[in-house]
Amino acid sequence: MHTTLWQNLERAVQQTQLSKDTLRLIPAAGITLDVSSQRWSEDIAVAAQALLDHHQFAERRNALLNGGIANPTEGRAAWHTALRAAAPVREVAEERRRVTDFVRLADAERRWRNVIHIGIGGSDWGVRLAVGAFGYAGTWRNVRFAANIDGHAMAGAMAGLDPHDTLVVVASKSFTTSETLQNAQRAVEWLKGAGIADPYQHIVAITAKPDVAKAWGAHPSRIFKLWDWVGGRFSLWSSVGLTIALAVGTEAVAGLHAGAAAMDHHFAHAPFASNAPVQMALAGVINRSILGYGSLNIAPYDFRLGYLVPYLQQLEMESLGKSVDLNGNPVAMATGPAVWGMPGTDAQHTFFQWLHQGSDGAPADFIVCQNADHVWPEHHTRLLANCLAQREALLNGKTLEQAYEEGLARGLTAEHAQALAKHCTHPGGRPSNLIVLPQLSPYTLGALLALYEHKVFTQAVFWNINPFDQWGVEYGKLLASNITDSILHKAQTGGTHDVSTRHWVNTLNPRTRPL
Repeated sequence: MHTTLWQNLERAVQQTQLSKDTLRLIPAAGITLDVSSQRWSEDIAVAAQALLDHHQFAERRNALLNGGIANPTEGRAAWHTALRAAAPVREVAEERRRVTDFVRLADAERRWRNVIHIGIGGSDWGVRLAVGAFGYAGTWRNVRFAANIDGHAMAGAMAGLDPHDTLVVVASKSFTTSETLQNAQRAVEWLKGAGIADPYQHIVAITAKPDVAKAWGAHPSRIFKLWDWVGGRFSLWSSVGLTIALAVGTEAVAGLHAGAAAMDHHFAHAPFASNAPVQMALAGVINRSILGYGSLNIAPYDFRLGYLVPYLQQLEMESLGKSVDLNGNPVAMATGPAVWGMPGTDAQHTFFQWLHQGSDGAPADFIVCQNADHVWPEHHTRLLANCLAQREALLNGKTLEQAYEEGLARGLTAEHAQALAKHCTHPGGRPSNLIVLPQLSPYTLGALLALYEHKVFTQAVFWNINPFDQWGVEYGKLLASNITDSILHKAQTGGTHDVSTRHWVNTLNPRTRPL
């Protein structure tokens, strides 16, 4: 970590305040990023550029976009951008064609009225997001999801469906994911129980390990390919998108790819000051590492983006939840923030009180569509107004004098107005981004998701960490496997666990309702 370069950036930030008079709009791939409510100066730009240069940003970006080693701890590429390229490499193009042919045949035959998508993490959230965004009003196919190992998830997914007209999509890069395989096995039993002689005719497997899927029982013609160079949290762009195509059409998947590819091009070629992912990353690094904000609020002002927050939680927190740099040294400053939120205006009635007057506060990303797809303009006007008002309140705040004058205007006595004013002040000065989509379409959603992907990558370069591994997740999986064996086989666990874990491993006796 180059201390002097960080000190230069910190000094430049401390000499700058949020401006209410400077408009900074960055158009990118059909959407607009407004970073007016972030700290910015020429000194900040110079210091940030020096940091990126020091950490070889251009070289690392080139490796990311061209299939080089972008994930050094695992020695592999992170080439998810190849999955959405307009002219993909041959093997990607072939797999795209197979997915499209499968969906078009199913549509032509009006087959598979029900789809159960089984996957977890990256094999789940992106699909839920897209299906929810474009199938919110319903489609002729009933698409359900089962991710959690909790049996209630799978039971709910199967409830009331006709197994004879149900397709089960099993998505797992390794095809060893415990939650996914447990749920998939329940699906096989369910199909067999309905008298289906070959349940695997009702199952599609999507994996980077086709031999493992075949050994499990999947038919080779129904196995679609992933690649080792596709990280789980980027699975949306791969054959995992088959469920999206079944739900809302192959054209929607093509639109997602096109929007993301346009953002890839912007990220690769736009200069520093007008590069939306880079500027968004710079703001995030300043807010986290210099100003000390521990979390980031995501506020999509669009009901259809209900799954955007968990999607971004995985993208950001799995990628940036690191405290060791690429050289194996402890990172000298705070890295990835906790990410949380929900769609507005629900969020305003849930946690915006904390954003406005809490002792900590958090930066916020406001996301809004200029145009709606419903027929009630007053609804959309009020939605837009609420979004802009919340952002303005976070920036401007409310002084004691303003609060006092408002109290008098409401007819309060001077004494009452003065006492109440202390409770009605807002500190303001809280940073935010505004991301404006012309409308919610597959293209704009694809561009939005790629914007966040490249923003996260750039933040990782600033911090000199690897955004493409997740060793913390792997460690938890290993411990869960060992504890599962202890519980299932009633084995007394040894002394490697803490006392509380040993107690519950030896005490818990899982009970389920008889089928």
